Amino acid sequence: MIGAGTAGAAAAIALARQGHRVTLYEAVPDPEPVGAGITVQPTGMGALARLGLLDQVIARGAPIDRLRCLTRRGRTVLDLRYADFHPLAFGLGLHRGVLFETLFGAAQREDGVTLRCGVAVEDLALDGDRRVVVDRAGERHGPHDLVVVADGARSQLRDDTRLTRRATAYPWGALWFIGEDAEGEFDRELFQRVDGTGQMLGLLPSGLGPHGETPRVSLFWSVRADQVDRVRDAGLDAWRAELEALEPRAAPVLAQIGDVSEVLFARYWDVVLSPWHADRVVYLGDAAHATSPQLGQGANLALVDALALADALEGAEDVASGLARYSRTRRHHLGYYQWATRFLTPFFQSDLRPLGWLRDAFMGLACRLPYVRTRMLRTMCGLDRGILLADPLPLPEMPRRLQANVRPA
Repeated sequence: MIGAGTAGAAAAIALARQGHRVTLYEAVPDPEPVGAGITVQPTGMGALARLGLLDQVIARGAPIDRLRCLTRRGRTVLDLRYADFHPLAFGLGLHRGVLFETLFGAAQREDGVTLRCGVAVEDLALDGDRRVVVDRAGERHGPHDLVVVADGARSQLRDDTRLTRRATAYPWGALWFIGEDAEGEFDRELFQRVDGTGQMLGLLPSGLGPHGETPRVSLFWSVRADQVDRVRDAGLDAWRAELEALEPRAAPVLAQIGDVSEVLFARYWDVVLSPWHADRVVYLGDAAHATSPQLGQGANLALVDALALADALEGAEDVASGLARYSRTRRHHLGYYQWATRFLTPFFQSDLRPLGWLRDAFMGLACRLPYVRTRMLRTMCGLDRGILLADPLPLPEMPRRLQANVRPA
C-alpha cells in the first residue's frame, strides 16, 4: 500500500481485516494532520461506518443540512437541502486532519498492517510474478502479491503501468484558510458566493478540527494558478477587501489572518485512467481519478474505492480476477463523477464569462424541476452512477444513534 492518506489507510484497514498482510509505505517520516476542510457525504460516511470509525469522525465534524450558492447580487444559483432527498440524509463538514488521524490511527492499531513511514516509493518493478517497490534511494522492498497505489493526484507511479489517459493540472485552484467560528455564523450550511466565473468564495463549517473545542470554518477563494503570486504580492489588506466586498459575512474569518503566508494554495488535477488496474497493481483515490473539488467528492470516492477493492478481492479466484472485478464495479460511479465535475467546473471557475451568465440565468430555475433536482441531490450525496439512465447507489443506512446526535429533535 503506497500512501497513508484517505484511500491508502482505509484500504489497508479493510484488507487487513480480511486476513491479508499489508505493508503501508508513507513518504513522510512523521505524518501529521494537515489540510483544509472537506465534506464527507453519505457514501463516505457509509464506508466509515463499515470500518467502525464513523462515530469518532462525527464527534469532531459539523453536520451540514444545506448547500447554498448566491451571486454577488443575491440571485440563487443553487439551494439544495439533504432532507429533500431523505429526511435522515446530511453532509458532514470536517477538517481533513480529523479524517487522517482517524484512519491513520486505526491503521496503526490494526494487527495486519505494518507501517513503513519515511519510505518515498518512486518506482514499481516486476519480480517474477510479484511486484517490488523501489524507494528514492534505490532500495527495493517486497516482493508483494499486490501493490495499491494511493499516493495522490501527483503520483509518479502511474507512468509505470501505461494506464494513464490524462493527468493534467487545472489552470484554476483555490486559496484557503481555516479559522474559528465560535458564534456558529456558518453552522449547518455550505455557503458559496460567486461573481461570474472568475470569483468564487466558499465557507464550509469544518467541525472542531483535530484539537480544541472551538468550531472551525474553512474559507476557499477561487484563483488562477498563474495569479497566486499577484494576489500575494498585492498584500493581505487588498485581498481581504476584495473578499469582503463579495461576502461581508466573511470579515470575522478574514480578520483572523495575520499574514498572507497563512493562506495556502491548493492546485486541482484532472486524472483519467482506464482501467484502474494492471498486472498486480491497482490505483485508488486521487492517484486514479483526481478532479476539481467542485462537487466535493474526493474523499468520498477514495473511501468507496477502498471498500470496493476489499469487496472485489474477497473470494476472488486470484488477484487478477479480483482487480478486474474492482475496475468493473467502479466504472459507472467514477465515470459519472469525473464527467460531472469536468462539465460543471467551467461554469464556476474559468475564463469563459458567458458560462457564468448561463449559470446565473438557468441553474437556479433548473433546481426547481423535480427530475433535475433529484439528480442534483443524488449527485451531492455521492450516489449517482450515470449521465442519463442512472442506476444510483443506495443511500447508506446510518446508525440510528449517530443520526440522533446530528439531526435536530
